[in-house]
Amino acid sequence: MLKEVLLCVLTGVLAFTVGILLGHFATDKGGSVPDWVRDASRDVDESIIKTFLDELDTNELRENLRELTKVPHMATSAGDEGTVQFLLKRWQDPATGLDNAWREDYKVYLSFPDKTNPNKVSVVNPESTVLFTAREREKPYTPDQEDPEVVQPFAAYSPAGNVKGKLVFANQGKMSDYELLNRTLDLRGTIAITRYGGAGRSTKAINAAKFGVVGLLVYTDPYEMNDGLVSESDTYPHSWYLPPTGVERGSYSIDFGDLLTPYLAAKDDTYRIPKEDITGIPPIPTQPIGFEDAEKLICELDGNDAPDDWQGSLNCKYKLGGPGFKATSSFNNSNVHLDTYNTGRLEHSANVMGIIRGSVEPDRYVIYGNHRDSWVHGAIDPSSGTAVMLEITRVLGKMVKEGKWRPRRSIIFGSWGAEEFGLIGSAEYTEEYFSKLSERTVAYINVDISVFANATLRASASPAAHGVIFTASKQVDAPGTTLSVYENWMQYSNRTSPNYGIIPNVGFLTGAGSDYAPFMHYLGITSMDISYYYDRTKTRARIYPAYHTAYDTFDYASTYIDPGFTSHQAVARTAGNVLLRLADSLLLPFNCTDYAESLQRYLSEAVTTFEQKLAAQGISMESLKTAVKLFSDTASKLDRLIRDSDLANETPLKIRQINDQLMLLDRAFLDPLAFPEQYGFRHVIWASKMSSSVPTFPGLADAVEKAMSTGLKEDWDQAHKHISIVTQAIAGAAHTLDDVI
Repeated sequence: MLKEVLLCVLTGVLAFTVGILLGHFATDKGGSVPDWVRDASRDVDESIIKTFLDELDTNELRENLRELTKVPHMATSAGDEGTVQFLLKRWQDPATGLDNAWREDYKVYLSFPDKTNPNKVSVVNPESTVLFTAREREKPYTPDQEDPEVVQPFAAYSPAGNVKGKLVFANQGKMSDYELLNRTLDLRGTIAITRYGGAGRSTKAINAAKFGVVGLLVYTDPYEMNDGLVSESDTYPHSWYLPPTGVERGSYSIDFGDLLTPYLAAKDDTYRIPKEDITGIPPIPTQPIGFEDAEKLICELDGNDAPDDWQGSLNCKYKLGGPGFKATSSFNNSNVHLDTYNTGRLEHSANVMGIIRGSVEPDRYVIYGNHRDSWVHGAIDPSSGTAVMLEITRVLGKMVKEGKWRPRRSIIFGSWGAEEFGLIGSAEYTEEYFSKLSERTVAYINVDISVFANATLRASASPAAHGVIFTASKQVDAPGTTLSVYENWMQYSNRTSPNYGIIPNVGFLTGAGSDYAPFMHYLGITSMDISYYYDRTKTRARIYPAYHTAYDTFDYASTYIDPGFTSHQAVARTAGNVLLRLADSLLLPFNCTDYAESLQRYLSEAVTTFEQKLAAQGISMESLKTAVKLFSDTASKLDRLIRDSDLANETPLKIRQINDQLMLLDRAFLDPLAFPEQYGFRHVIWASKMSSSVPTFPGLADAVEKAMSTGLKEDWDQAHKHISIVTQAIAGAAHTLDDVI
């Protein structure tokens, strides 16, 4: 006890002494003020931001992308190691490099097809004659697409297997789709074909297995991706649309992080769970195919007409399947055979890290990241983001090397090595590395799929960070217009704010498969995701059509996505501007009132949708309303304090105190017990794995909807529990915004 008292006294004396010294040296007594006093009160320099924006060069961005996409660079491949060396060379350059750069190596569990024994989809009649075989590889149109390292389309983490059965069409593979089929068909022993969308990749297979389906095919319907165009003459290389043989690869895993080392760093000697204990991956053989082959199968199906909302753009009326093919088809009485030879194995993967150390607060970090690995050449996903990051680091590194600038806080740059397999962001080593930095990390900025010509900014962010994105976007010209990025953005996507009027619409960070997920959902680090996106009013494409295919090349990007690389430049300027403000501002540019507004929006939706249903079960929402009001009042109080203070003349301890409150706000919403069944999700406001479509508190929405469907008391009890969880999280977060308790 005496030791603790002495420690408290010593801490108080130290703080008092620092204040006296600051006051002493900050007072002009005819002598010079020490540099450290001036540095401690230095705010962001707008002239530095202007210089930075002017230096970002479209030619450099183009050459970055050209270099990054020369060869396929799937995680752990030789091409991937080449990109590791390329980044290290750039970040260690004596003229334009960072203060330090290094690689972090891991041993991760990944899934690969067999190069010598490709996966096969075929139709075989009772006499064992093969009537049809799907393409094993996409049709090449340019020399780089003929590279032998272009991986065969496959469903990563699908098991190896040889199955056969009658074919059925299961729309998007949602539970409701299989339930509809199961009303009239016996699905046991069948093979299902589904299209992308509606449910996650792995979920389609997991759902199928529950109904006795033994194999799954997945394709991209041209209705969703090509605006209905199916002809080769209408698609790439003649336009940006997906060619008929194009196949979307992907990770068929629900959880992020290394599958064998959950919550642990995937090092050589790390404990690994048995492979049979992995969950969230397909329990049945699964294979993606192109829509050219999908059409040959779907258009031969027998059975009832599929519902109207199941119809797509293939050249026929979609049927459900008999199961199997119609009597008039050459495939009559034939089975679909699915043979997969995927293998899971441990491989070494590297993340490349670099740092510019801060001059005043080197122990405070702003992290800027982007994943590096791709399924093939990956020009847009992810190399457009890597090209942007490299240009930002070139300009900032040059400024540091020339002695023209050094940030107040440290900046960490990260190039993540195996995101496409589900090891998103730092997930494979969250516990080892970034969890140790999380209490000192200001924010995470993600720029991944970053560019589309002459369109608009698209951003998702923690509500506290909306304002800094708005500030940055007002200082950048929107390519192809006379408007700022902010003004152009507002024309494409806006909403009405009770505090500001009409403003651009910023999305919520609810993506489960994005690089920011472990930072936001698991660590509670204020995060943002920034890109320049296409005009979604002019196309139904759910993402750019060459996504995860062999056609996502430099030619595709430079011809159809961003010919002048001006959109690359615009997103570099916007994200880089945000980065500088987070790293250099005396007071962190976060706004608690904006967070309160988002909570109020969520509360309003919850009250409108669920209050009466909860009240009928004797469950009140009054405590939640009170907590949101408390947060709003406390946030307004802190914002007034910031607005009314002369912060440049405050002691550094006062600035540090307020910055800690702002920096740790999202951490206050973490509850490790809120979602025990969901891996890696602890943030009770933005947890992404929602089954409900209601835009409100995720745990509450899912619990209420489940209780409504079952009517069980224990499920209504869970709804009551989730009201308590989110209520106490919000109230606790409000208390962190008070200066003292």
